Amino acid sequence: MVIKNVNLETVCGITSKLPDNELPEFAFAGKSNVGKSSLINGLMNRKNYARTSQEPGKTQTINYYNINGEFYLVDLPGYGFARVPDKVKEQWGKMVENYLHTSRQLLRVFLLIDIRHDPSANDIQMYQWIIHQGFQPVIIATKSDKLKKSQLEKHLSALRSGLSLPEDVRIFPYSALSKAGRDEIYEFMDELLSKE
Repeated sequence: MVIKNVNLETVCGITSKLPDNELPEFAFAGKSNVGKSSLINGLMNRKNYARTSQEPGKTQTINYYNINGEFYLVDLPGYGFARVPDKVKEQWGKMVENYLHTSRQLLRVFLLIDIRHDPSANDIQMYQWIIHQGFQPVIIATKSDKLKKSQLEKHLSALRSGLSLPEDVRIFPYSALSKAGRDEIYEFMDELLSKE
């Protein structure tokens, strides 16, 4: 996959109508400080296109990035740590639910989880909820550079058992620093796009 053009095409807030896109979509969900913006920047081959922040919960909109005029990366609001009122969190939840219900072009949901820790109650809930919406999430285990190589397998199996993942569910370890894992994610996306 070669990234030539990137365009933040649509930003949807709580009251916005979601676009009815013709191009395939890959959605990204994850806890507020899991490194979602860093992953999306890495996939787009751009430094700071998706806003990263020291303060969790910065993504409060659904952001559609048009890639090469061929597909969209869809950045969903983070969950978990954001210091926002419960009412706002609830609205974000409705936004995400509305997106999963209404997108006709969604090929796959990527769920990002910090590889260093066992999945949190929020992660497990989100995983089960995505399945409940009719999608089989693919797991991206972020911050893999924070572990020694020898620890990787142990943490991947803890993640697999923590989420009770079926054998066929893919997990991609990813490092925002070295971009390790990016090519595997590209290959997987290319595979799905070629079937379209």
